[in-house]
Amino acid sequence: MRSDGIEVGDIFRQFGSAYREINKLPLQQLKAMSAIEKCRTQALGGHIDICEECGYERISYNSCRPALRDPKCQSLARERWVLARQQQLLPISYFHVVFTLPDELNRLCLVNQKVMYDLLFRAGSETILDLGKDAKHIGGKVGLIAVLHTWGQNLMDHPHLHCIVTGGGLSADGQRWVYPKKMTPKKDFFIHVNIISDLFKKKFLAYLKQAYHQGKLQFVGETAYLAQGNNFQKLVAQLYEKKWNSYCKKPFGGPEKVLNYLGRYTHRVAISNHRIVTLEAGNVTFKWRDYRDNNNNKFMTIDVFEFIRRFLLHILPKGYFKIRYYGLLASRNHRTDLELCKRLLKLAVKIAEHAKKLSWQDLMLELFDIDVRRCPACGNGRLVLRQMILCNSHAPP
Repeated sequence: MRSDGIEVGDIFRQFGSAYREINKLPLQQLKAMSAIEKCRTQALGGHIDICEECGYERISYNSCRPALRDPKCQSLARERWVLARQQQLLPISYFHVVFTLPDELNRLCLVNQKVMYDLLFRAGSETILDLGKDAKHIGGKVGLIAVLHTWGQNLMDHPHLHCIVTGGGLSADGQRWVYPKKMTPKKDFFIHVNIISDLFKKKFLAYLKQAYHQGKLQFVGETAYLAQGNNFQKLVAQLYEKKWNSYCKKPFGGPEKVLNYLGRYTHRVAISNHRIVTLEAGNVTFKWRDYRDNNNNKFMTIDVFEFIRRFLLHILPKGYFKIRYYGLLASRNHRTDLELCKRLLKLAVKIAEHAKKLSWQDLMLELFDIDVRRCPACGNGRLVLRQMILCNSHAPP
């Protein structure tokens, strides 16, 4: 099968059943596979629209939302999220901070997803908030949005946290907006990345040791050796000695582009459909960027079962929130601290007309000027609902 329109759903529908026969999978992975295989098929039902002018009929099948595990279902969800966040934007610089766990912790993360990813969120957010409060750096309450990713470009496990952070914060007395100490009119600067990385490492490892002593970690499979002797303590000691990779950079563009910038990260799944090149002879070829080789674009070919295995590595535990808000951007502060910051920064405070929920058709029209209700056959008529298609029923001819 060539690349024209190959999707993750196609791969799962063709090979998913055989994969499940030889692999014992946890419930959340089974549910994810089922959702992807059924997405936009008769299995989830749908509806038939008819043109009022020419009688043209169009069948549309429902998506796997709210599961949103299929790459095809992400773009509109992302746009809804961006629209909902616009009221929170301040007229300041924002910075992109990425916290990455060392490779030595990848296997431990896979068998302790909730515990390890919670530690990642906790250590990353506290690092930014604590440094923000420190008068040496900013001296105020900052805000951040953190988004968990668990994959690298090759689909292997690579847990990291993308954060968008306000370039400054609200002073302790609530009377001023304070900027980073080293920021100048000619240079946007947040906090030195080495300081961020060092504090993050210390916080994460402290919380990791605490989780270990509280018996919250499981050691199975490749991590079973960590339960023996002092192997866990040796690993922690090695990680203290190692330099951890963190990243801090101002996003390109002005404040008005910050949300679109972050939108690249919020609703991604492990691989997007457009990166899949071929599905042939039981192998999947996909595009990837090799960050260790000057970001060069490459092609990788792997067995289809290995592709499915790698994709499923990144299915999060049921109900796990991969987008979280802290400081000024925490939900409890929207009506208080954030509105105060807008006034201090002389930004007109808009009354939060919250989000009437636009239908997906209205959203397509507003964002992309695409009127999906216009008849594609005659170009003049409007498509109106003719009939609902029930789940698992057959679409009429």
